Amino acid sequence: MTANMTELKNKGMKCLVDQLGIVDAEAFIAVVIREQFDYTEWQRDYYDQMQTKEFMENAYQYAVEHPYQGKGKRVKL
Repeated sequence: MTANMTELKNKGMKCLVDQLGIVDAEAFIAVVIREQFDYTEWQRDYYDQMQTKEFMENAYQYAVEHPYQGKGKRVKL
């Protein structure tokens, strides 16, 4: 495993623990493994059920909280 993969796993686990707590983070991982979780399918189902307005509001809020820091062009909507 590369250092980047180890770093990614560490960041992911920290994110889960920060948001769920250690017990629920471990439970989440167990469910994902046991159910052979397909993230792409879950994401598709999740967003298909979301209203367009709610999606746009969430996207806007995310953009406000996480401003673009790169050097590329920013696309205006």
